[in-house]
Amino acid sequence: MRLTHLTTFSLLSAAIGLSLASTAQAARPEAPNLSNAEMQQCLSSLKNSSQFRGISDSTFERYRPSEPDPSVIQSLNYQPEFQKDIWDYLSALVDSERVDDGIRAKQQWAETLRQIEARYGVKAEHVLGVWGVESNFGQTLGKKPLFESLATLSCFDRRQSYFRGEYANALKIVEDGDIAPNDMTGSWAGAFGQTQFMPSTFLELAVDFDGDGRRDLVNSVPDALASTANFLDKRGYRSGEPWGYEVKLPSGFWAASNRKDKKSISHWRDQGLTLANGSPLPYDLSSAGLLLPAGKDGPAFLVGKNFDTFYSYNASESYALAIAHLSDLITKGDSSKTDFITAWPTDDPGISRQQARDIQQGLLNAGYDIGEVDGIIGDNTRTAIQQYQSSRNILPADGRAGQKFYALIAGHGIPSRPSLYGNQNGQASSIQPLNPAPADRMGQLIQQQTTEPSPSSSQNTYQPANQSSAQPSNSGRVRYRRVTGADGVVNLVRVDDGS
Repeated sequence: MRLTHLTTFSLLSAAIGLSLASTAQAARPEAPNLSNAEMQQCLSSLKNSSQFRGISDSTFERYRPSEPDPSVIQSLNYQPEFQKDIWDYLSALVDSERVDDGIRAKQQWAETLRQIEARYGVKAEHVLGVWGVESNFGQTLGKKPLFESLATLSCFDRRQSYFRGEYANALKIVEDGDIAPNDMTGSWAGAFGQTQFMPSTFLELAVDFDGDGRRDLVNSVPDALASTANFLDKRGYRSGEPWGYEVKLPSGFWAASNRKDKKSISHWRDQGLTLANGSPLPYDLSSAGLLLPAGKDGPAFLVGKNFDTFYSYNASESYALAIAHLSDLITKGDSSKTDFITAWPTDDPGISRQQARDIQQGLLNAGYDIGEVDGIIGDNTRTAIQQYQSSRNILPADGRAGQKFYALIAGHGIPSRPSLYGNQNGQASSIQPLNPAPADRMGQLIQQQTTEPSPSSSQNTYQPANQSSAQPSNSGRVRYRRVTGADGVVNLVRVDDGS
């Protein structure tokens, strides 16, 4: 649940940003210099304000931050996810890995999900869709201390009134004993738990489903999933209805994308719309609106009330579509194909998280210090991509990680140059890093690709997600990780199986 959830407060227009913005990334602003004296003066004033009237002095002082966190103000003014085209946004959120994780979660929590569906009327897969998009099924909860983040946002920059309310609510959650203070960590904006509730949403809609007397959305999966179902139910979820479906527009059809302008299914049938596979529209939605997230040339959808409840979780149509699509794929139980039937109107589609990791590994192999191989295309990776593009006179050098760059960095489509991972016979290729630091040994180490890593560095090797050390992914490729020693010397540590 992001900053735009639930309330009329909307820091950014996510729907516009995700659908229309350029793929070029704005520069990350510098972290501001924040005055701690100003922060402490602000907090003293808040302590006696009406918003904090229900919070005891001892609770306020016990969790009073000692200094501001400039990085949250930096994040407030820099959210590159809102600049992504929708095919980039969805490809990272709904890939085969996440579908497989969702299928396993459905099996693991089958009885809990059955009970939740019986109580709240929300389809199990729709709850799983939210869980998967919000925290990758509990694997990514956020590590920012909430009190420090919310206090900083309460005293500096924009929307201070909103964040002051969330700060007070976060203190109340701890004072009530629902969440342990050490577990009050989450996103920079204050969302926390398995399904990322803001503190105000927690106080309104969180439930104790496991019966332990606490509404613990951090450590209790039943509490988190039931609270999400309760949220959707309270926002108007309709039991037994789908969220909608992908459709095919008739030739010459024109209409604006307006999911709020809902019409009967008979209306859309009369207009010549069918399911994307050509089958007639089913009569299982009471009404539906047309959603064209990439215009008439991309995938088209008819969406009903349940799609609107996804949207209310975080005010972005792209976000809601990610939940909807992930839930459908989990329902099917098949991760082999995650695309919609109609292709996105681009010649350079987005990449999966595994492809993102491959890109990062390729950049590391080429000598770019992008940090950890984590499948997240962040600032360091984008900068390295721009440098790589510029070095080969590829325009625009926009830093975007799409299928074209994936093919390029993986050595496909550029037969005149050696592959980063080896030649066509699977043998190691010798390449020089494009931008090696003069003092490091990167060039030498890449040339010595047949040398095994030393035992002392084996504990630092990177393993791709869902892979054991015995069977690393892409075992036919030569793979390395940059490791900087205590003496400042950069080494390449081989992490493939040595074949």
